[in-house]
Amino acid sequence: MNLRSLETVMQLPKVAESVKKSTAALLLGSFLMAGAAHAELDYPEKEELKFGFIKLTDMAPLAIAYEKGYFEDEGLYVTLEAQANWKVLLDRVIDGQLDGAHMLAGQPLGATIGYGTKAHIITAFSMDLNGNGITVSNDVWDEMKPNIAKGADGKPVHPISASALKPVVDRYRSEGKPFNMGMVFPVSTHNYELRYWLAAGGIHPGYYAPAKGDTSGQIDADAMLSVTPPPQMPATMEAGTIHGYCVGEPWNQQAVFKGIGVPVITDYEIWKNNPEKVFGVSKEWADEYPITHIRVVKAMIRAAKWLDENNNANRPEAVEILSQSQYVGADYDVIANSMTGTFEYEKGDKREVPDFNVFFRHNATYPYYSDAIWYLTQMRRWGQIAEPKSDEWFMKTAKDVYRPDIYAQAAESLIEDGLMQASDFPDFTTEDGFKSPQSDFIDGITYDGKRPNDYLKSFQIGLKGDDQI
Repeated sequence: MNLRSLETVMQLPKVAESVKKSTAALLLGSFLMAGAAHAELDYPEKEELKFGFIKLTDMAPLAIAYEKGYFEDEGLYVTLEAQANWKVLLDRVIDGQLDGAHMLAGQPLGATIGYGTKAHIITAFSMDLNGNGITVSNDVWDEMKPNIAKGADGKPVHPISASALKPVVDRYRSEGKPFNMGMVFPVSTHNYELRYWLAAGGIHPGYYAPAKGDTSGQIDADAMLSVTPPPQMPATMEAGTIHGYCVGEPWNQQAVFKGIGVPVITDYEIWKNNPEKVFGVSKEWADEYPITHIRVVKAMIRAAKWLDENNNANRPEAVEILSQSQYVGADYDVIANSMTGTFEYEKGDKREVPDFNVFFRHNATYPYYSDAIWYLTQMRRWGQIAEPKSDEWFMKTAKDVYRPDIYAQAAESLIEDGLMQASDFPDFTTEDGFKSPQSDFIDGITYDGKRPNDYLKSFQIGLKGDDQI
């Protein structure tokens, strides 16, 4: 269906007063105040778009929105382009070479607060939940195994605590050798999940001290974490440069297939249903093209729903699409090992993990303020935010970056189109952007997004209160 055909059926609530300078800005800012009358969603201000991504399975909403024609349904003609690494991807969004991109959830936050490249980036769409794992080399796994309990079937009991790794790390240190691990970017989910898991097991992952010019993240570290691009993780570990890594799929399963390592834990086991990637655009772009932005989010919501509907029935087709070289480019079987509801740990130890990749269930696409604040607490915990911040600062920063108001406009338009139902989404009349306090962490600590400083105080390892490096 083309855009002009859609025009006859697309209607949005009309606002009662003009509070913005332009019709587009009025629609963007006032949608949630709407009454019973309806107004049309206008044509996109920009039709030809280029979006960036990294070759990971959680870029799937972009690929599906493209392949299923959801972008074209919104009058958008999209080019998808793989990027070399997360820094290049962010820089190209900032300088306008890309209209938007598949981003690490911490990237819009880090850029907006000025950690690394300073730029105001926003997100109105969360791309997925879960999807990462921590893998160690075969040699490290052999040393860990005696420290891990076994079940009646003789297989390791999961989740595996980093306390099983601690004797290995301690041995390396006693021998004067660094224990090196890879993660994908300083403000990546992978960095924070790996640090969380290590610290929960008594292994210090190190601090950042940007004010002192130290952005290594290795101050006081027991394990040395450094950046490695996702597709290069298996080869870097095989070469002995790193002894383990935290990465998204399919690069943990690739280690299993190549016989070079063992995934010891998934992020689902570290923090159940944790937010992972987002779709990010510059604030300047969003302000210039508000209708285009809404339509992009609409297409991606539809793609996410398709990926999860009927108990993941569409996943085999999704894997076929993702295995193409222009997307992830890994073998079908490698991608399917996690995308179709299973996850393989030690070779032959394949277990049911139906929520390893979640794209729509559990309100996965909604940009919760509490998700943003969790990332900010981890930036503070490890020194990327060098000085104490008030709870109010955490809240303001989350609201500067995460935009559930834009998401709600896209969702309401899909409902008006008859493509989705209100029950598919949170109740926008009561939703405040905060999940209920969550306790599904490997260390059992409860996270309440409305009390970030109290949350930081609950950790034995990490900065809190007035602490500074």
